[in-house]
Amino acid sequence: MNKKVILDVDTGVDDALGIILAVQSGEMDILGITTVNGNVSLDKATENTCKILQLLGVEEQIPVIKGAVKPLMRNTFFEHRVHGEDGLGGALSTMLVNKTETEGFGPDFIIEQVLQHPGEVTLVMTAPLTNLALALAKRPQLVHEVKEVIVMGGVVKGFGNVTPVAEYNMYVDPEAARIVLHAGFPVLTLVGLDVTRQALLTDEHVTLLGDTPIGRYVLQSTSDYMKRYWERNQVKACALHDPLAVGVALRKDLVTTQAYYVDIETRSELCDGQTICDFQNRLKREPNVQVCVGVNSEAFLHLFVQTLLK
Repeated sequence: MNKKVILDVDTGVDDALGIILAVQSGEMDILGITTVNGNVSLDKATENTCKILQLLGVEEQIPVIKGAVKPLMRNTFFEHRVHGEDGLGGALSTMLVNKTETEGFGPDFIIEQVLQHPGEVTLVMTAPLTNLALALAKRPQLVHEVKEVIVMGGVVKGFGNVTPVAEYNMYVDPEAARIVLHAGFPVLTLVGLDVTRQALLTDEHVTLLGDTPIGRYVLQSTSDYMKRYWERNQVKACALHDPLAVGVALRKDLVTTQAYYVDIETRSELCDGQTICDFQNRLKREPNVQVCVGVNSEAFLHLFVQTLLK
């Protein structure tokens, strides 16, 4: 029986690759995809999501539901330099969308689906956590009704990717992230930059995808993405941040996790959005997160390429 999943996205380049991995795997019953402000505006994230589903020929099978248009307390902060003005690095720019979003509100959709399938739904969150925070505000007991939550976000040992210390998803809405981390989910896995930076898509991987619709899309969408990665890190590749979170939902053994108490800084001029992991239990708090501390990047990249080749 396929795993019941809701994807929550702010569809830029890597969210799109995560959606493709989820759909192509054939191992997920994707109940729906909720969109949120993040890499790009809510409207653009929704349009991009619909385009990806259309590219895959599944636009009639998977509903797309708009969520929060802005962070809980902060102004919007887009990543156009990384993902392009359109969020997809210029790929699919001429595609006309046949089907738009489904009526509804993302946080409400999450609640409705979890109540229909209690104890069965995995939430894969690859965007700022605004939608889930709003769902929890409406139904706190949701923490006991989902199967698990997988969050792409944070960095616990390395440096940030938007400030010296903060990862983008946590930085955009740290108040929402804090609500989610402290809500009490029995299984919450944090897939942070510490492991996603080891999951690097290279030109060789893109070449393996060949001259196919998906291969051509990946080549075009990641071209500028790789250039930005080179400028910042002097590595000719790009990190598969969001696809790795989907990969963890597919194969838990791809990563090694450790239970820690984790919090998010929300009141600092220099460190807003920083993910604080209490490695030495100095705060004497019970662990609230399964933190990914290791990844079999070779196995994940093999899974990614072979799945996209299906």
